[in-house]
Amino acid sequence: MSSPRLSHPRPRPRRGRVRRRVGGSLAALAVLAALGGGVTAAPASADAGALREVMFVGNNWDGTAEVIDSRGDFGRIGRVNVIPDREERMREIYLDPIKLAFFLGVRNGPGEGHDQFVDDMYATPDGSAMVVSRPSFADVVSVDLRTGRINWRFAVAGYRSDHMAVSPDGTRVAVSASTANTVHVLDIVTGRQLGSFKTGDKPHENVFTSDGLLWNMSIGEVTTALDAPWLDWTKGDRKITVVDAATFRTVRVIDMRERLDAFGRGDLSDAVRPLVLTPDEKKLYFQVSFLSGFLEYDIAADRITRLKALPGNPATNPDRTTWVNDSRHHGLSMSPDGTKLCVAGTMDDYATVVDRATLQEGPLVEANKPYWATVSGDGRSCVISESGADRVTAIDFATGRRVATVDVGDHPQRVRLAHVPADWTGPTAR
Repeated sequence: MSSPRLSHPRPRPRRGRVRRRVGGSLAALAVLAALGGGVTAAPASADAGALREVMFVGNNWDGTAEVIDSRGDFGRIGRVNVIPDREERMREIYLDPIKLAFFLGVRNGPGEGHDQFVDDMYATPDGSAMVVSRPSFADVVSVDLRTGRINWRFAVAGYRSDHMAVSPDGTRVAVSASTANTVHVLDIVTGRQLGSFKTGDKPHENVFTSDGLLWNMSIGEVTTALDAPWLDWTKGDRKITVVDAATFRTVRVIDMRERLDAFGRGDLSDAVRPLVLTPDEKKLYFQVSFLSGFLEYDIAADRITRLKALPGNPATNPDRTTWVNDSRHHGLSMSPDGTKLCVAGTMDDYATVVDRATLQEGPLVEANKPYWATVSGDGRSCVISESGADRVTAIDFATGRRVATVDVGDHPQRVRLAHVPADWTGPTAR
């Protein structure tokens, strides 16, 4: 593979990078999902004048969420502690040997030696609260943005919560319970469960679509070292489960193994990682485990139509068993007009903007373990989380160049558009 053409930012020490796989019975017991998800903006309430558009950045390892501007220089506005009940949760875990085993499994598996305190987060429609999934605590909580106190808590089935998605009207939140092969759908204001449905092994990303459907992608086992292509069958039952978002009844199941084989790429994993839909929701672009690049899927024709291979970085370890949670590239977003894709090349240490018509990539912008990609509030930039450097970077869709970088907390992962009160600068209770 050719050496990437990297656009270098200012030098910065690397931190938090752990690529070795941690073994042991506890990690094996946890059998947990990797990190990932799609892009759904939290809508404003009817009183939009009282709200300010922002971005939530989940600092997974320190249990905080950064709140930054959604455009411009992406300046920091405030920070929310999303684990104010940490002592109470830890007492529960230490008193239950099974919970403790899974808690340590999260730490030594997908957590890369760290606890995972915030995977995903959204705002309530009125901007008064942040709803957060907390993998290590196997729950979802609502944190009051004024006081910093917890409004409600929902314990998911099993022992780990993961990616979330918010319905188009902003009233419901779906969360993957990765060890229970279940997706819960909750009232975003009260935390009451409205329904649930079963998925394949290790449900991961959730996406609501405008036709009243909810898509879930299961990724199977990602903490084993059985990563050779011929061992792909050991990774579990991976599929896309599509349900009616009102009744939670399954309306379609898509097995990408069959579609990849028909496309002539039986060597690729069928674990669908982050994905993004075109504005008309006719085509889907998705990443899979171990792939440096992404695939295009025509939903109506039910077939894979194109593959875009992106450069590998020779400076990174070529041993696929060392890639975090079987990821190679983890993070995908699309410009609002549907003409550009932004790809986070996680294990290759870059991000790039790709023309959707030609699949030609732009400059490879150096980034330290980029773990997510979303779109700025004005639609002009792709925003990536650099989890290895504790910062968020914006890349211009038009030029493919870096336009802003802002420091955040420890190991940022998910980044979501949201709204908060216009005068908000942080919770008053510390």
